[in-house]
Amino acid sequence: MANSKLTLSMEPEFIEMAKSYASENKTSVSKLFKNFIKDVCQKKPNKISVLEKFKDNPIHPDILELTGILKGKYPDGTSYDDMKYEYFKDRYGL
Repeated sequence: MANSKLTLSMEPEFIEMAKSYASENKTSVSKLFKNFIKDVCQKKPNKISVLEKFKDNPIHPDILELTGILKGKYPDGTSYDDMKYEYFKDRYGL
């Protein structure tokens, strides 16, 4: 595949930082940027896994003591884990 040119604009100190880092690591700024983009795109967070991670966190006992004061917000039979899951989903826009 043929390479194409890309022009980036940024403050001079960041350009110098990139050049210095590339030189120290015996690579070019182009390869440095290419590797960065590959890493970022391959490590996209999976929204479901983030939600599942929060779903497994224990609920603090002080919060559990408040159970039942918000009647009507959740249908009967909803577990605390499900409520916590919905909270994190709404809170973090997941």
